[in-house]
Amino acid sequence: MFRVGSGHDTHRLAEGHPLVLGGVRIDHPKGLVGHSDADAVLHAVTDALLGAVGLGDIGDAYPDTDPRWQGADSRLFLQETLARLNQAGWRVVNTDVTVFAQEPKLGPVKGCIRDTLAELLGVPADAVNVKAKTGERVGHIGRGEAIGCHAVVLVEHAG
Repeated sequence: MFRVGSGHDTHRLAEGHPLVLGGVRIDHPKGLVGHSDADAVLHAVTDALLGAVGLGDIGDAYPDTDPRWQGADSRLFLQETLARLNQAGWRVVNTDVTVFAQEPKLGPVKGCIRDTLAELLGVPADAVNVKAKTGERVGHIGRGEAIGCHAVVLVEHAG
């Protein structure tokens, strides 16, 4: 049995915050603002995984009203979610991620994000795809005010 999940996340950019996408720290004068480390890529992938198996969304599982998640590394959300899926007999088949950012240019780091995601998800690198799109200077993404991410995952039940 296969299931597909879709996830989305957007965070605003501000000076004085680190920029972390897909578990990779990126050198940039602005970073994402959020209750946790605001890693929009890991949040979108986690959201997609939860949705694929009917476990709600990242806000349900890791609410920003819970002080446990203040400043948390988003890898924790992904790892805990994967543990829940694995316990229920699910495994990740592949994921396709699109990052929406006017700046910084993500071409040079897409491969690193892909490799990090593959390692975190426990899948081969060719089961992970990372695309980067600009906002063509339109809207909050295009003005460089935010970075967004959309993720799709395919999971398979082992039983």
